[in-house]
Amino acid sequence: MRNPYDVLGVSRSASEADIKKAFRKLAKTYHPDSNTNDPKAKDKFAEANSAYEILGDATKRAQFDRGEIDAEGKPRFSGFEGFGGGRGGAGAEGFSGFGGGNPFGGRRSRSGFGADPGEDFFSQIFENAFRAGGESPRQARSQPKQKGEDVEATLTVTLEDVAAEAKKRVRLPTGRDVDVVIPKGVADGQVIRLRGLGQGAPGIDPGDALLTIAFAPHEQFTPEGSNLRLRLPVEIEEAVLGGSVRVPTLTGSVEMKIPPLTNSGRTFRLRGKGLPGKTGHGDLLVTTEIRLPEIVDEDLMDYARRRLSAKAK
Repeated sequence: MRNPYDVLGVSRSASEADIKKAFRKLAKTYHPDSNTNDPKAKDKFAEANSAYEILGDATKRAQFDRGEIDAEGKPRFSGFEGFGGGRGGAGAEGFSGFGGGNPFGGRRSRSGFGADPGEDFFSQIFENAFRAGGESPRQARSQPKQKGEDVEATLTVTLEDVAAEAKKRVRLPTGRDVDVVIPKGVADGQVIRLRGLGQGAPGIDPGDALLTIAFAPHEQFTPEGSNLRLRLPVEIEEAVLGGSVRVPTLTGSVEMKIPPLTNSGRTFRLRGKGLPGKTGHGDLLVTTEIRLPEIVDEDLMDYARRRLSAKAK
């Protein structure tokens, strides 16, 4: 791995915003979906993502700047300290002779030549190495793995999609396409967590994808929770005489009876014709709107005049 600062093209004094801006520019430039004819784009995209995993995290960035981790986020091995004599080799406390002292401070080997470099010796070595990186092997085993960043996306669905609990495909910011089954009882603006579909990197568990469900506006229906509202125009003769009227629903038209002298603004409830909820379907609330004829009807006009004249007497 190259130096992450060089990969993103920023200086060591770059701000968090500058680092994020540089990463987004590279991710957009080298995204595999936009560079299907460039076999190197995938590697450059992955390199930029790995660099941002280091510099986009304040803790990891500080560890890298101090030399505690390398460009892959792995602890740097600090060497075998404690053998005495410094870097040049063993000194007075080091390998002072086979069969005399015990340079490892442990039990003697079965052959009699110094210590048996067994579990205690190597355990101490790796304890020292991990201590330089900030944790011991025992701590590494006990602590949960690091998790990558969550990503966010929006899935726009129609009311028909919701009613059918349809399967929809959405592209995540990671470039991955996933199929999502619209859950029963979903609400407009609800956020669904897709675990393990966020940003990830070698040695780091991927984050989650946070998917916001957005209902597309509908020409006829207005959702209210699991219920739907509909304004239904009815002819004046239907309102006066009553009878059956055709009512659209998300699954097809149905017949609904209205009584004689139905006023405009009266609401009727069709049970189970709304959206699917967690405990069953909602209802369709139908509000009537009396529709007058567009062409002048003389019989209707005469009737209205007679009614008006009778009220005036």
